[in-house]
Amino acid sequence: MLEEAVTYPPHDGYPLFLTAKRYWIPEFDIYAEDPEAWTLILLHSTASHKESWEPTLERLFHCAGRDKSVKIREAWCLDCPNHGASGHLNERALQTPEYYLNFTCDKYAEAIYHFLAASPDHGAKVDFRKRRLYGIGHSLGGNTMSLLQTMEPRIHFDSITIVDPMLSPAGSHHLNKLRAILIKGAYERRDVWPDRVTAMKALKRRDRTKKWDPRILDVFIKHGIRPHPGSYYLENPYLGVTLACTRDQEAAMYRDPEGATKPVKSLDIACREKPIHLVLGGIHDFMPQRTHEALLDKKSGRVFASTTIIKESGHLVPLEVPDILGEVLYANIRKSGDMLKPKEKSKL
Repeated sequence: MLEEAVTYPPHDGYPLFLTAKRYWIPEFDIYAEDPEAWTLILLHSTASHKESWEPTLERLFHCAGRDKSVKIREAWCLDCPNHGASGHLNERALQTPEYYLNFTCDKYAEAIYHFLAASPDHGAKVDFRKRRLYGIGHSLGGNTMSLLQTMEPRIHFDSITIVDPMLSPAGSHHLNKLRAILIKGAYERRDVWPDRVTAMKALKRRDRTKKWDPRILDVFIKHGIRPHPGSYYLENPYLGVTLACTRDQEAAMYRDPEGATKPVKSLDIACREKPIHLVLGGIHDFMPQRTHEALLDKKSGRVFASTTIIKESGHLVPLEVPDILGEVLYANIRKSGDMLKPKEKSKL
């Protein structure tokens, strides 16, 4: 799998750096000018980073290269501005009143929209409005992907898959207990290590991370951890490492009062306009079962193009079972293509 890193510096009044990576395989080059080929946009969860999608994409691309019934042009994975490489670049800006301790799902969506709406002369140097877009988001990334569907002026996605989204259609109070647990965990987790080797050993022992796929641990050590700010000092620098998404920034995302409810309205609209696929973890280790039931409630009027429950995983589907998820996503993209063909023919 090939990759290209892109950094979009502050531009046109937007004050934050945005980082992204483009992924593809040589077999996709034949679709470079094909308007029917999909461009995938992937958004990660809180406390993760864009590279966490790499194992999932490797399996998805393997399926596409083998089957050839689905045309994929490339995939773009983006960092939330206070996570991953973006979090490092935005270290100072995130200390300003506009962003300090109040980075929300809305701000995540605003950042992604800014990247996708940039002219072909900036950012990715791609006119995403002319691409056939397929959106994929996990957890908070699923909430953000839902919000993107109704932001104006619209950036059109033909279809999306949301993976165990952090949504609570029946009200945010249903997530109060989970929110308290996550905030406590964010503040109490270890966030400084003398080096990356020590950090890896610690992650392999930690209950929440020892279930991760080994490849996910590898990419987290490479991209979810950064040099400690103490390394900036010329005299007696501290050469250890720390989390790319700080504990304060992680906790701020969990505190977002509307993050679990506001995107539901956008999702409801999107469900009436395009194929929306839902993937849920079968183990209720984070999201309460009642929130999944509310999401699937037929009385809500939400109709999903497909619902897949991955029994082997809990909430952290891309981190625990990326190969299974890659196959599910490929099947969803293929199904969306089949569902949209009658509409495309009717336009002729």
